[in-house]
Amino acid sequence: MAKEISFAVRDRLFRMAKRSTLPWHRAWLIRLIAVSCSLIVCALIIVAITKQNPIDIYLGIIDGAVGKSRRIWATVRETLVLLIIAIGLTPAFKMRFWNIGAEGQLLMGGAAGAAVMIYLTGIVPGWMVLILVFVASILAGMLWGLLPAVFKAYFHTNETLFTLMMNYVAIQIVTVCIVFWENPPGSNFVGVINSDSEIGWLPKLFGLSYGWNLILVLSVTIGMFIYMKYSKQGYEIAVVGESSHTARYAGINIKKVIIRTMLISGGICGFAGAIIVSGASHTISTTIGNGRGFTAIIVAWMAKFNPIVMILVSFFLVFMQQGSIQIATQFGLNENASNIITGIILFFLIGSEFFINYKLEFRKQAKEVQG
Repeated sequence: MAKEISFAVRDRLFRMAKRSTLPWHRAWLIRLIAVSCSLIVCALIIVAITKQNPIDIYLGIIDGAVGKSRRIWATVRETLVLLIIAIGLTPAFKMRFWNIGAEGQLLMGGAAGAAVMIYLTGIVPGWMVLILVFVASILAGMLWGLLPAVFKAYFHTNETLFTLMMNYVAIQIVTVCIVFWENPPGSNFVGVINSDSEIGWLPKLFGLSYGWNLILVLSVTIGMFIYMKYSKQGYEIAVVGESSHTARYAGINIKKVIIRTMLISGGICGFAGAIIVSGASHTISTTIGNGRGFTAIIVAWMAKFNPIVMILVSFFLVFMQQGSIQIATQFGLNENASNIITGIILFFLIGSEFFINYKLEFRKQAKEVQG
């Protein structure tokens, strides 16, 4: 006689399920809750470590970023540089080509622009020098983006390592250039280029020192939004990023798309180098990127590759960075204090994206299995 077996199989208490759709207002509500929670955690850490009133710290950050006209424009200047680099990364990342080489592409663009300012001043008209600065910077960035693209398209190399290593090559090239361009000789610094004539500098627009920076960067931002959303090439980038098999089935030339997209990505990052050299610092060094090539990755990812949303994300990150200078002097804190606050806020924001894309499903019943 067969023995009767009876046992209960209980489901897990809950499971994670991917959301099909989530209304935009609910998504932003989740992000708002995340920011609120992060500020509470930051306040607790500030009290525990510094014994300072967290509200005073927050007010100090606001004052350091936008407290005065000069600080506002410094924040705008840095936001524009971070934004244009993030815009450059957008098409490559949308295609799932992990371009970690924005820092090197920016450096090469800046070096090319500085070379034009140094060698062509007095040879060609000033307005032509300015145009050639941007042309040379874009071409240099395109070249630095082309190399990993060709190797990825034809030899299937790892683009992450390739573009990362090219950052260090770019640093060494700029280091060599500084040896020839240093001013005064022996200083190991280039100094401000054309400080007397300002040839190759972006001029003021309506009395604003960074007026042209604003116009140029926003124009590229809007152009990228239109390109990615409404153009055929933008559609091809999205298809290749989703599935190379689907792209082949649709008759898309994947090699061509990879090379073309990285030319665009590298060119815009090179353009960012021109913005820095011609429109901001007016000099060249190995630190003009200041890590923004990597910070821009965070900007692009958090904005979900939406160029318009990148404006807000870039401003937020620069806002916190600029505010760190103020709280360091006002409260005698290390500048890393603001970096800690920024890191906590980013942690909560990144975590909120998980709950935007997934949901918890609870189960109540158990199944009885008999045999």
